[in-house]
Parts: sequence; C-alpha cells; structure tokens
Amino acid sequence: MRIWFDMTASAHPVVFRPVIVRLQERGHEVHISARDYAQTLGLLKLHHLDHVTFGQHAGASRVRKMIALSRRTSRLHRWARGRFDLAVAHGSNDLALAAAWARIPAVNMFDYEFAIQQHNIGCRLARRVITPDAIPPARLARFGVSGEKLLQYPGLKEEYYLSDFEPDPTILARLGADEERVIVIVRPPPDVSLYHRKSNPLFPAVLSHLGGREDVHAIVLPRTQAQREHVQQLRLPSAIVTDGAVDAQSLIAAADLVVSAGGSMNREAVALGVPVYTTYGGRLGGVDEALIRSGRLRPLTDPRALEIRKRTGHLDWPRRDPDVLVEMILSAVS
Repeated sequence: MRIWFDMTASAHPVVFRPVIVRLQERGHEVHISARDYAQTLGLLKLHHLDHVTFGQHAGASRVRKMIALSRRTSRLHRWARGRFDLAVAHGSNDLALAAAWARIPAVNMFDYEFAIQQHNIGCRLARRVITPDAIPPARLARFGVSGEKLLQYPGLKEEYYLSDFEPDPTILARLGADEERVIVIVRPPPDVSLYHRKSNPLFPAVLSHLGGREDVHAIVLPRTQAQREHVQQLRLPSAIVTDGAVDAQSLIAAADLVVSAGGSMNREAVALGVPVYTTYGGRLGGVDEALIRSGRLRPLTDPRALEIRKRTGHLDWPRRDPDVLVEMILSAVS
C-alpha cells in the first residue's frame, strides 16, 4: 500500500520512526508530510525521514489557528488526493480533514484525551483511533469512539519507539555539560497549545532555582525560538540552552533528573527509569494519572521540593514490539 504520515509536532518523527521502518520492510510505500513547528523538521532530518513541508504553526491565536488549518488542509488535499490507501497521524486535524475530503481511510493516534477541539475532529473522521490502555474508553465516547473503532495498546507509546534505542554516550560532552554535576533536563510548557492556554508560573521558578546552583547543569530544551531567546536572556550561570533538534532520548538517559511541562519527555523518562517531575498546568490525562498513582511520575508544585542528587544504577527499560502498533494501523484497511 501507499501510506501517508503527517507529522506536526516534535514527538511525531520519534514515535513513528520504528513503525515506518517496519511498514517499509513489509513492502509498503511511505510518504511523510510535515509542519514547520518546534523541532519537527530537525528531528525528521536527524532520523533520515524524507518529507515534504506544508505550513507552520499559527501561534496562540484561535483565529490564526483556524485560518492555518484551512489553508494547510487544502494544500494537503491537493497533494494527497488519489495517491494513498491509508493516512496516519498522531492528533493532526489537518490530516483528518484532508484525508476525509480525499476519501482516504485515516488512523488517529494520541495519548492525551482532553484536547477537546482536536479530538472532536480527528476521532470522528478516523476509521481507527489508537490510544494507550491507560485512557478509560468512556472518556472517548463523546468523540464518537466506540466498538471496533477503538484499539488500545498496553504500556506507553515511548516503550515501543525506545525498543531499539541505544544512548549516545557523548551527548553531554558535546553540549559542554559537566558530568560531575547533577544533570537536569528541563522542558518548557507548550504555551501555544489550545489545551494549555494559561501561562505556567511554575516553570520560571524551576528554571531560576536550578539555573543558579553550582552543583547543577540544567539543560533546557526549548520548543520555539521565542522560548530559546527568553531563557538565553536570563543568563543563568548553570543553564545550557540547546539549539535546534537534539537527541533528547540520549540526554534523558544521561540525566539524573527530568523536569518537564510536556508529555512525551516525561514518559520517556518514566520508560527509561530516570526520575521525573511534571509541571504540567492543564488537566491530567489517564496516562499521567496512572503514572502518578504508581509513583513513576511526580507532580511538582514548588521547586524546593525537587530531590536534586546524582542518579545511581544502570538503565534497563521495557522494549515493546512496534509491530503491535503496525498491526493496529493496518487494521484500518484490512
């Protein structure tokens, strides 16, 4: 088959890489469209995934988001119509609308159930909706997801794409980080997401707390150029701000601690067994609820509560088979 993947956020190249490899090994032809947002394009290049680029993120304005959605959907439709047998995305409404318009069966994957506007479109138009089994199916019924339309996989999506992961032992040296210090990876909040519209006052407090400690190197992975410039202007002596796409999984594997307001990076740390705190300011989804109950993810409300110390022991993580996801995706047209 000819299969189309749309990648619109930094996590998507990492999530879909092993799935695409296995599809190609089975003889399927894969094409990728992408949106210029955060490190999406840089990570596609880093993972040697050929792609074509359509549009960029529209920022926080709802009006601009709607205009960008309309324009990008039209461009994707013109590019995709008559070409593909199946379309796959991780929460891309652009693909959902363009695929429906072009009558291409679509698969919608995600692991956070409270992005309401996104799921009202993506779930209703998809032939298959694929989520972790930590999300209660009852929470998805309002999006028209029930019966055979819903497929759920065990564990975390991160445990599937980390199945063949081997950390880069040179990552800290290349960033100029002192391995004798406590290495803390810091990920800012997704300020431009519709479900995270209010600013998160905790992140600046965490950054100030870590960036002034002589026993710490805080490696900050900004999502946007504006975030990067803001952190650089703070001139925190213990902060290292990454420039462009980096091997975040190797950074996490080399770290002693992760503090993140995002989703995928938190769960990568959980999967790898690295201590992690979440500063996410929105409503917690089923996956994070389960991780907090099990003690694998710790919510943070005060930077002074951070346990800042060197991590001991070797990493050992679950390596789940990405073929599980491949079979779920292909079931949309089987």
